[in-house]
Amino acid sequence: MVLYYYPGACSLASHIALIEADLPYTLIGITHEKKTEDRRDFLSINPKGYIPALELDDGEVLTENPVILNYIAENSGKLLPEKGIEKWHILEALAFMASEIHGNYAPFFMDFTETEKERARKKLAKAFSILDDQMGDKNYLVGKNLTIADCYLFWVLMASARSGLEQTERLQSYYDRMKLLPSVARAFSEENLTAG
Repeated sequence: MVLYYYPGACSLASHIALIEADLPYTLIGITHEKKTEDRRDFLSINPKGYIPALELDDGEVLTENPVILNYIAENSGKLLPEKGIEKWHILEALAFMASEIHGNYAPFFMDFTETEKERARKKLAKAFSILDDQMGDKNYLVGKNLTIADCYLFWVLMASARSGLEQTERLQSYYDRMKLLPSVARAFSEENLTAG
């Protein structure tokens, strides 16, 4: 499989999941000009123009982080229970993070007004408060084991620094623990990122 990514972007969640799932993959970086690092037109691979995109062995391309994360979990038998309520809570958490957190980062990734940024900060603070409550005293967001929800949560917490939002003590502690995982360290190394 080929994961099309941009260093430190949301594709990091899928990158971490591929490592945790022990699935073989190749990384191909994308430039801001929508070119692959080998100068192909990324829009011919993913007409949506954003990452992540996961090209499967048969040439099919999947997009959208929650979908790619589910695909990784299903094809590895790891990071997502096959059945039971925990599976549905993991999928629920992915959808929540995609819509209520990732979607509200737009003002900070683009040149929005300060009023729009402040409105987004309020929504983000509320969303992170809900995740903080959901985590409770667990080591991971849902249950006792690392799941695809944690791969995504790690990235949304990492990206929250751009919004100027202070994290709760529990979520900050979780983020600091996640940075120590071998899969996270390897993904950072492969993307030439530094753990901050």
